[in-house]
Formats: sequence, C-alpha cells, structure tokens
Amino acid sequence: MLFDLDLIKRVYAELPTKVETARRLLNRPLTMAEKILYAHTYRPATQTYERGKDYVDFAPDRVAMQDATAQMALLQFDTCGRDRVAVPSSVHCDHLIQAKVGATEDLNNAIETNREVYDFLSSISNKYGIGFWKPGAGIIHQVVLENYAFPGGMMIGTDSHTPNAGGLGMIAIGVGGADAVDVMAGLPWELKMPKLIGVKLTGKMSGWTSAKDIILKVAGILTVKGGTGAIVEYFGEGADSLSCTGKATICNMGAEIGATCSLFAYDDKMAGYLKVTGREDVAELADGVRAHLRPDAEVYANPEKYFDQLIEINLSELEPHVNGPFTPDLATPISKMAEAVAANGWPDAVEVALIGSCTNSSYEDISRSASVAAQAKTKGLKVRSEFTVTPGSELVRFTIEKDGYLGTFDQIGGVVLANACGPCIGQWARHIDDPTRKNTIVTSFNRNFAKRNDGLASTHAFVASPEIVTAYAIAGRLSFNPLRDKLINEAGEEVMLDEPQGYELPPKGFSVDDPGYQAPAESGSEVDVVVNPDSQRLQLLQPFPAWEGMDLRGLRLLIKAKGKCTTDHISMAGPWLKYRGHLDNISNNMLIGAVNYFNNQTDSVKNQLTGEYGPVPATQRAYKASSIGTVVVGDENYGEGSSREHAAMEPRHLGVRAIVVKSFARIHETNLKKQGMLALTFANKEDYEKVQEDDTFEIKGLTEFAPGHQLTMVLQHADGTKDEIKLNHTYNQQQIEWFKAGSALNLIRKQFGKV
Repeated sequence: MLFDLDLIKRVYAELPTKVETARRLLNRPLTMAEKILYAHTYRPATQTYERGKDYVDFAPDRVAMQDATAQMALLQFDTCGRDRVAVPSSVHCDHLIQAKVGATEDLNNAIETNREVYDFLSSISNKYGIGFWKPGAGIIHQVVLENYAFPGGMMIGTDSHTPNAGGLGMIAIGVGGADAVDVMAGLPWELKMPKLIGVKLTGKMSGWTSAKDIILKVAGILTVKGGTGAIVEYFGEGADSLSCTGKATICNMGAEIGATCSLFAYDDKMAGYLKVTGREDVAELADGVRAHLRPDAEVYANPEKYFDQLIEINLSELEPHVNGPFTPDLATPISKMAEAVAANGWPDAVEVALIGSCTNSSYEDISRSASVAAQAKTKGLKVRSEFTVTPGSELVRFTIEKDGYLGTFDQIGGVVLANACGPCIGQWARHIDDPTRKNTIVTSFNRNFAKRNDGLASTHAFVASPEIVTAYAIAGRLSFNPLRDKLINEAGEEVMLDEPQGYELPPKGFSVDDPGYQAPAESGSEVDVVVNPDSQRLQLLQPFPAWEGMDLRGLRLLIKAKGKCTTDHISMAGPWLKYRGHLDNISNNMLIGAVNYFNNQTDSVKNQLTGEYGPVPATQRAYKASSIGTVVVGDENYGEGSSREHAAMEPRHLGVRAIVVKSFARIHETNLKKQGMLALTFANKEDYEKVQEDDTFEIKGLTEFAPGHQLTMVLQHADGTKDEIKLNHTYNQQQIEWFKAGSALNLIRKQFGKV
C-alpha cells in the first residue's frame, strides 16, 4: 500500500539542496549514509560533525513500534501532553502470538489471551493518529518494508531489527520507547554521529549461497560488538546484484554485530520492489533524485578514504555459513561444519528446523526453500526433523498460498505458524521429551543466545539461510553439507539435493484479501483510552523521582554479572512478554538470567541485609523497602541484543542507582540515560575484578557532573579496606539534565506543561 506520499515528496524535493550543502560543509564526496544523515538534522546543518564523537539532533521521518515495546512507549507518550503524533507512526501486533499448534489456532488464542492489550493499543493508536496493524497482519519489519520504507528516508523503531528497512535504502535505527516518544512529540532525536564501516561486495552469488550468508560472514568478521557506534554501508556491483529483500535480510541482522544500522544504495532492485508492492509513485520520485540516493562516484573509486573500516567480500567465492551455537557471530562455512560438530561435541541430530521470522520470510526466501522442500517428495526422501514455517506478513502468506508453496511445505509435514515473531523471540511452546537434554535446532532467524528460542539452556541453536535450514530438515544432521553430501532415499538409492531455485518477486504479483491495517480516526479527541487499575497486564506510569542533588552513598551491590549479559538476560521475553505494559509485574524478571560472578548461578544473589541468597528481583525489592540504593556491575558489551527499554526501566523502578560495566551496547546505554539512570564504565577495565560481594559503594563527583569529566567510585570492602576507582561516561549536557530531572520524559512533561 502507499502511505505518506506527501512526506516522501517533501523529502525528495529538499534532498538535492541538503546534499549539496553537506558536500560543501565536508568539502569532499559523500557516502550514502552521510547524505541521509546530513539531510535529516533537526535544524539545517551548518557545521560538520565528527564521527564517533559529536552528538547530533536528528528529525526522523517516521516511527514504528511492535506491540511488546509499544505498550510502554505509548504509556509514556500518553503523559506528555500532545493531542496527536508529530510524525507518521505505526504499531504492529507481532510479538504476543505464541507458536504452539499452527497459524489459525495460535492466532485465535493470542487474540483472546491478549485482548486487553490489543484493545489498549488499538484505542491509543486511534486517539493519537497512529496506524495500527492487527494481530496476524505480519512482523513489523516485513510490513514496514512492504508499506512504509523508502530510499533516503530516516526512521526509528522500538525494536533492534528496525534496520531491516535499510534494504530499501533507508536509515532505520532501533531505539528504546523513550526515544520514540521524543520523535512522536515533535522533539529532536539525539544520536552520536556514527562511524562508517564500508562493505564492498564484488562478484555474484550462485547455487546454495544467499544474502543471509553475507551477513553471517560479516558477523564472523566483526563479532557481536564490532559494529557498535557505526553504520555499515554496503556497496559495489555485488550489492546491486542482490534482491531488495535480500538486502533487507543483511540489514536486519546487522543488529547482531551491534551496528547502529546498515544500508544499501538505491538501485533497480529497490525500484522493482517498490513497484510490485504498489508504490510506483515512490519509485518514480526516487528515480528523479537517484544520484542523491547513492554514494558519490569518488566513494566507489577510493572507498578506503571515506570509511573508518573497509571489508571486501567476493560473492563468487562465498559459501553458505552456519553461525552458532549460543552467539550469532560464531561463523562456520558449511564445508567445515562436520569437522566443527565433531570437534565441539555439538549434538548432530537436528531436532527442529525453523524458517521465517523478520529476517528471512520474503517471497524469495519462501520460494527457494520450497524448491528444496519439494525434493523430499520427488526424490523419495523422508523429512527427519520437525519443520516449521513462519511467513513474514499476510501479504507474503496469501501470495505463497496462492502460488502453491504452502502446499509444498504441508506435503512434507511442515507446520505453518502465524504471521508473527513466534519462536524467534521465545514465543514457542516447544514439545521436547527432556528439557535438560542437549539438543540442536537450526533456524533462519537472527539471534541464538542461550534460551532465546525455547527457554532451554540445553538447546544449541544455529542460524543459517532458509534453504540450508530446509536441507537440514530433510537430512536431519548438522554435519550434512548439501553441496557435496548424498542422502539415502526410501528406496535405498543415493540422491543429492539440487540447488535452490526461486523468484525474487512473485511472477504473478502480490495478492492479499485483508492486509490487517486499521487507519486512525481523523480526530482522536473523542476516543477514550482506558486502563483498568486492577489490570495485571497494563499499568499507568508514575514519574521517576528527580536526583537528590548530592553524591550517592551507602549503595550495595545487587549483582556482579559475569560474561555475556544481553537484554534477554536483564529482561527476558517469552512468557514475560505479557507484562510488557505493567512495569511492576515485569520487574519480577529483572536480571534473572544474569550469571552471578560470585557463585556462577543465575537468579541467586546475596542479600547484604540478611546474609542469605535469593532471587535478584526479590533482593532488590528488599533493598528498596529499606531505602537502600544499589549498583549493578557488568562485563563487556552489557545490554547487547534487543532494544527493549524494560531492561533499563526495571532497575530504575526497583531502585538501582547505577550500572557500572566494562562497555555498553549502544541502545541499552541510551535507554538507561533516558530513564535517569547512571550508565558508567570502568576507566580501567581491570577494576571490574576489585568489586567484592559485600562492598558498599559511594559515587562521587555528581555535584560537578559534566561532559568528559570522570566520576569516582569508592569501594568500601567488608574487611575495612577500600579502593577508589575512576569511572568514565558518555553523557552530554542534555543527557545530564535527564539524569537530574529523573528521566528524559520528565523534561518532556515540563515542556508541555504536564508537570
């Protein structure tokens, strides 16, 4: 469908002048990312901004929210005083649908179970002029790509995989709900000017290799934090050869390397996708400013001069990859998988193979997978793994059913799930005989941290392309390589799987009866948003208290987290999703997945008031009841993963005063700042080891809190000794004001007279 045409016309009308202004300011050629960034400053750019250093106020064109994060974002927006959102915004109901039986029954169960939440989201969207996509309409990122994304635009979304829209040449960045509130309120959105990582793609893929393998390869190169603070810009002849949805897959999973976002330049593949999804007018407008939607020629000629880091991948030589287990950056070429399985003792039997999700559920993905699945029947093979298929949107689902692909999956025992996130985010009622048994699953999803998909620490989850996952479903072995290995069919014959075949776009076009969209009321003044005060799912928010105006003393240690601590560890999804609109209830999952440094256990910390060990949330509630603030200490890349701001709001709500870590993931650090928390890093990372279980803390220097000035933390040990250590921070003056006011939202309320 075509939305926001007037907005897009305005963006393109202003783009040539803004790009030329930026080119003069920087006095050099520009990358694609730089063109979009400088064209979207909140006020016309009059200076250059240093990458990785300067904070910049931006004006995104739109906001997208999924149902799990939209609840808290809109509960916050409801208090800020505006009658309508300032920019086009949308809500997508995709996270609360649990995969259990199949699409129809699961969707009906979700609608009944979550009726209170859906009614709230529908009504508050109606009131404030927000487009509402009903449950079953599809996964937020696929729906955005099909309807809202446009080359050269800028969008923020309350989900870490918002960068999916980079497949249509858009700077699209995952944020917390408080950032979304800023933009919906018409205020500037602040971001540190990203560094730029260039990925030059040469050659052309063939055979079993797909776009998924490019990002799996890049993840192996950059690791889960190698893209932090950077935009990854793909370019070159290989980039132009990729389908639009293939580009989106790559940009989507850029979240797994910590990138701010990822981006491709506008090309004919994007134009074709716009046209087939009913946006011919947008393609025509984009063609008129095409030169401004691609890097300048000099960037192509000498990319090393314009990027902070440059990677080159020859697609003609790239082979399929399989990443995992337990981290999305452990990349293994398919030719080395059998060796890796044996060397690491990974369970070889693939018990479940799952394709789909926001990362890989396009028509191209499904058609290529179906071409592999069809061979199970034609070659006399039996599917040996449980097999599920998750379409990305109702548009895709309806079309692949019309074109016969759903029937192909059904014939080999595949179970088609609802158009929703499902197992990708832990919304999966998995059937397994022994939940403690080591087992292997393979998905075409994006993330594979322990417990991510099914809540089981014993599950070894691997990530691959949909066609490779389908081949694994047929072979039933992780050590299987479809490029060279033969299988024994039902007749005892040796057979090999043929290379996948598919279509980038449906030959007969997309079709859909009901895409699932609800337009908002012209005026929401008569619309009531009702939250039952006794609800266990929704809770109106109370402002967080302002800073007391003094240094913090007498703080206790809540937990010293050991190793990887993602937002899944801090605020789990799965069954906890039902409390995303109720801050107090969901706070009962705070840090229950983090490993305690002192006993190597999860959800078991020492209560210094009693000397006993107990659950993290209950221990923190005991401290709060005694008016004692606490400190959480963490390791590297603390808060990586999903954008969920609940991981910042829960500790704030329960009385944690500071998070002190070796390093932060970008979105989580920003979320903490927005909620009035202290997000601090060890100036000397080795000081992490000095923190002891029974320490009492003092954080000094807050009365002179200023950008670039270190704070001091005093560790008073139980034996009477103490350590003084230096702490760094990245707060600018505006963010310091958030801290002093108690949260960024408190300042917004003051601006709109709602204090």
